[in-house]
Amino acid sequence: MPQDHLQPKSRVLMMPRDTNAAGTIFGGVILSYIDQAGAEEAICNGARRVVTVAMNQVVFQEPVYVGDLVSFYTELISVGRTSVTVKVLVKSARRFNRDDLVDVTKAEITYVNVDEDGRPIPIDQPRGVEV
Repeated sequence: MPQDHLQPKSRVLMMPRDTNAAGTIFGGVILSYIDQAGAEEAICNGARRVVTVAMNQVVFQEPVYVGDLVSFYTELISVGRTSVTVKVLVKSARRFNRDDLVDVTKAEITYVNVDEDGRPIPIDQPRGVEV
């Protein structure tokens, strides 16, 4: 993952409001988008409403800059009775060279499918729905 024919689950153009004191994109912003992309993948695979219960170690290999187009690729790892685990790979196309993708980070996130009261509920059979 990803290969040339795979499309990212989401893409985001990084803006000045997302910078940290060092002038690069704040890591928490990237983590938020990772969480969103992973949740989209979980929903596409039978979950209805998910909460994040775990995210493995995230190591930022390269900085992200204002103007970079950041892509979030997802891969389903497993579906349990009430949980879904998704891998998210983050790549950045530099603002001046859109053909050169840079590996930013990756993460595995576990979500639990919950009802309106926040209690775990079984996951439906995958619907194959694209969000």
